[in-house]
Amino acid sequence: MKRRARTAAGTVRAERLAPYVLVAPAVLIIVALRLWPLALGVNFSFTGDGEFNGTFVGPGNYLELAGDPLFHLSLRNVGLLVLLLPLAVAIPGLLATFIYLRVPGHRVYRSVYFFPAVLSPVIVGAIFNLMLGYEGPLNSALAAIGAGPVDWLGDPGIAMFTVVGVHIWATFGMALVVFLAGFSTLDASLLDAARVDGASLRRTIWHVIIPSLTRTIQFVFVTTMIGMLTSMFGLLFVMTSGGPEGSTYLPEYYIWHQQGQMNRPALASAASTVLFVVMLVVGLLQITLLRRAGRQD
Repeated sequence: MKRRARTAAGTVRAERLAPYVLVAPAVLIIVALRLWPLALGVNFSFTGDGEFNGTFVGPGNYLELAGDPLFHLSLRNVGLLVLLLPLAVAIPGLLATFIYLRVPGHRVYRSVYFFPAVLSPVIVGAIFNLMLGYEGPLNSALAAIGAGPVDWLGDPGIAMFTVVGVHIWATFGMALVVFLAGFSTLDASLLDAARVDGASLRRTIWHVIIPSLTRTIQFVFVTTMIGMLTSMFGLLFVMTSGGPEGSTYLPEYYIWHQQGQMNRPALASAASTVLFVVMLVVGLLQITLLRRAGRQD
């Protein structure tokens, strides 16, 4: 009896430890490749550059960022990205809805929409540089209908909108795939009931699809925002190089400029830390607001 009790106790202990053993490798990888470098970067942001290299300077780098108009401009552009985020999520969401509802040609659309996601940002930037040039095809088409040419990449008032639009076009294919995966969990009987009740497409989307895909929408919101903040460097570098007049600067481009062009790695580390905090705060706010909206529905 004692031997059986020991065996049973050992089995229970092993079952309790099994989840921790299985999760341990992933946790170690995250700590070694994510959290530890992050901690080193934060620590490095409190040191100096140049003749003060490696010397502790306290919040000096952060105070310099607070007084840098170019960094202020990059943060204002982050606010613009937040305002444009619903559009960046709505486009793949609506297209995924049409594909799920099997509009004519939906199989072809699925491939066409995902195709830009496999292109390098440098290639995408080069293509749109040609298309959006002052004497490019788009302005030629506008001239044909009597509209004046638009300086898509040279006007500080619209250059950022242009780059963001190209980024959305180039990346919404991944969000589309996520939405289609979410649709696979949708209860088809709810859509059938909406059709029987005579609900319009708009009401079906608002009252059936959106509430059913709340978690998917939350995930796409957060990942799309992270992508906007951390994956636009290639487009910015090729299309505008941060111009005109710094109007397309984002924190990641500012970080690269300080690190690679100005040889200010400590200042770049401070900017990276600020960007991390901004991403964390924006992500948490998005999740909180979406959860509240889901409860109200």
